[in-house]
Amino acid sequence: MKITFLGGGNMASALIGGLVDKGFAAADILVIECLPEQRAKLTEKFGVACLAETDETALTATILVLAVKPQQMREALAPFAGKLTHQIVLSIAAGLTLEILSGWLSGYRRIVRAMPNTPALIGAGMAGLCALPEVVPNERMLAERVLQAAGEILWVEDETRMDAVTAISGSGPAYLFLFIEALQQAALDLGFTPEAAHRLAVGTTLGSAQLAAASDESPAVLRERVTSKGGTTAAALQVMAEKGVAAGIVAGAKAAKARSEEMARQLSNAG
Repeated sequence: MKITFLGGGNMASALIGGLVDKGFAAADILVIECLPEQRAKLTEKFGVACLAETDETALTATILVLAVKPQQMREALAPFAGKLTHQIVLSIAAGLTLEILSGWLSGYRRIVRAMPNTPALIGAGMAGLCALPEVVPNERMLAERVLQAAGEILWVEDETRMDAVTAISGSGPAYLFLFIEALQQAALDLGFTPEAAHRLAVGTTLGSAQLAAASDESPAVLRERVTSKGGTTAAALQVMAEKGVAAGIVAGAKAAKARSEEMARQLSNAG
């Protein structure tokens, strides 16, 4: 299997690094990247071939990974329109629907859409995927192989759910970083040094996430087990409830979904 990456930014780098780490041959990866410094970085770090512009070599790939910004995608896809025959197109660009991409590729239909997130940079990503009906099971498996190189995946059969995937896992790391930031600030206010505050906040968040992942019990049950009636945790959670912390997170995620839908409409109209 050969893979061509159209774009060599952070997310593409995460996927390339994950693939190489898992034994995928660097010689079978080609990157089309316009920035010379990024081409040099990718070649030096991973040993992959890089080109400044698309040429016929890019069409020899089994998978074409679309990793350029949504606003640049239509122009970037122009050299491929009408020339694809067997390739699986895997898009990791936010907001671009399968039908938009198909239209820009002259009606080509073997397309998978994915929404990865930034923890993919350390191999701990969570990506949602959906595909057009023309993508057969073994082609789905090939798309999975690329995304699983940088974390976990979840197939979504209804593409309209991808906006919700964006709101939960795509934007979700920012919500967690905000929580860590707040917990760290609390530690600073309580007299800890910046280094100690960072260690306490990050270590607590990481351990709690790992416990939630390893446990068969729901987060609600795990929370209740930490919360003794009349104790310190109960006092903290009561104030957080009064401040609307949980409700704010839910409302924020819904706002992210609405914005994702709006951006998709704008991109569609622009196309």
